[in-house]
Amino acid sequence: MKNRLLHIALIAALALTGMAGNAMAQHAFEHISLNRNFSASNYCIYPDSTLMPLTPPPAGKRPFYISHYGRHGSRYLNSRKGYDIPYKILHTADSLGKLTAIGRQVLEQLENIINDSEGRWGDLSELGKQQHRGIARRMMMRFPDVFNGKANIDAKSTTVNRCILSMGSALQGMLALNPKLQIRIDASRRTMYYMNHQDRLLRDSMMTHRAKQAYDAYSALREHNPRLMSLIFNDTTYLREKVDDVWLNYYLLKTALIQQNTRMSHMTSLIEMFTYEEIHQFWQKENAWWYIMYGPSLLNGGTQPYTQRYLLRQIISDADSCIWQKHPGVQLRFGHETVVLPLACLMDINGFGYQTLSLDELEERGWWACLVFPMASNIQFVFYRESPLDDDVLVKVLLNENEATLPIATDIAPYYHWSDVRQYYLRKLDDYERQRNATALLRE
Repeated sequence: MKNRLLHIALIAALALTGMAGNAMAQHAFEHISLNRNFSASNYCIYPDSTLMPLTPPPAGKRPFYISHYGRHGSRYLNSRKGYDIPYKILHTADSLGKLTAIGRQVLEQLENIINDSEGRWGDLSELGKQQHRGIARRMMMRFPDVFNGKANIDAKSTTVNRCILSMGSALQGMLALNPKLQIRIDASRRTMYYMNHQDRLLRDSMMTHRAKQAYDAYSALREHNPRLMSLIFNDTTYLREKVDDVWLNYYLLKTALIQQNTRMSHMTSLIEMFTYEEIHQFWQKENAWWYIMYGPSLLNGGTQPYTQRYLLRQIISDADSCIWQKHPGVQLRFGHETVVLPLACLMDINGFGYQTLSLDELEERGWWACLVFPMASNIQFVFYRESPLDDDVLVKVLLNENEATLPIATDIAPYYHWSDVRQYYLRKLDDYERQRNATALLRE
């Protein structure tokens, strides 16, 4: 219990201080030593136990509109492939008598996990439903003015089933507190261009030759695990000649970590096979990969977060349309971590727009993807005003329900003047579009 409370305190400190220059930022290992599951990257469960009190708004200002984008809740593994790789390696070795007693126990646990997941690949788990009900209820309790009476709730989801069910779970939680809510729901291909935009040009430039070289060099020091292999296999020659120890180590740990999201969380002990140092190295590799692929890494040009330019424009456009209404209500959007992370980087929330060529800098600087996109992660834009006639609309951004910072000057932090926020991001998006168009013309 003491360790759990310390872990909560550490996470809360990070949430309060943001990323850049954070004195706590160099201690990812400390978090992992308190809770191995912290290393799970995008498999982390939602940290609803680390919420901090909200700063009261300036005098006279009251919340009246909320705009939101959230990831689906906890889920099962997307496909069987991630389990089949370690299972087939161990099953073949077992048939040849090459496994130790511990190795056979690992194989048995893998079989149980696969059996539990069969037919549920990528499905929202019960924990995922609970997460979204809880987030929705807390939103209502924190900002009751927005949800009074027959408040309008406009909810959209990507066309993926786990996102649709996450949306349904959130709305279920809201209706339980206020059955009068006026709810509209949608999950259409028509909105996918901003709900889950896939930019082929940016996607093809994720892992450039330069980025791959840097990532391979970074990973080479963190991917082997001879200690674990000696526990599993009884024949070193067979291990050396027949087993891809790097992939086996990787997929066994991934398998162990995702179970916190399913009902198998208390029925497997795979995670206990790994030392804290080994889990920390895995976390470092995953964090660096996400930084390159979806973050603002200079190794591939620093433009990957612009995959979410259409979403950010839509959020701004929707806000412009809603803030002049008397009772605009709430706009909810449900999607994926591959949207939440680059959106946070594009907006430079809590300093996550930090750019560097060095993967070694990320941990010390506090660029920890796991703080942005756990299961059910969300970004909430909460708008404040005195009345519908108030021209000075304020906005506060919450990352996973905690107050966040923006790279915009303000005299009332953590609140920002909407006019400043709107101007800053539209200018940033316009600059990118001009540069992209100019580059396209040069290529022609």
